[in-house]
Amino acid sequence: MRTLIYLFIGILFGITMFKSEAASWFRIYEMFKFDSFHMYGIIGSALVIGIIVVQSIKRFKIKSFYGENIHFIPKAKSFSRYMFGGIIFGLGWALAGACPGPMFTLVGVGYVPILIVIAASIVGTFLYGLLKDKLPH
Repeated sequence: MRTLIYLFIGILFGITMFKSEAASWFRIYEMFKFDSFHMYGIIGSALVIGIIVVQSIKRFKIKSFYGENIHFIPKAKSFSRYMFGGIIFGLGWALAGACPGPMFTLVGVGYVPILIVIAASIVGTFLYGLLKDKLPH
């Protein structure tokens, strides 16, 4: 039953991404050229909602679907690590025209070439897993 809930949430997320044009290459291109506020508004809204949800989980001790406590583990503060990671993520986003969420949305609406981007993302994630201990902390 939980799998169906996750599937429903994923489908709802995909529909929202597509209808809001967050999966649109044109909107992403506009954002990187600073020609439109559209994507910045979507990202900003997601950030505000995320902050509200995380603070609500912490304050009201909301449990997971499995009834377990949700714990937030603080991340190590490393400016260079996040700077380089952000640069790599941004370059990939700009080159592919999609970040990870919209990639699957685009598959769902029939944009088959995005499968190449998804395959490259999986390979990149695998390589990171192999190399993460050798990278600067």
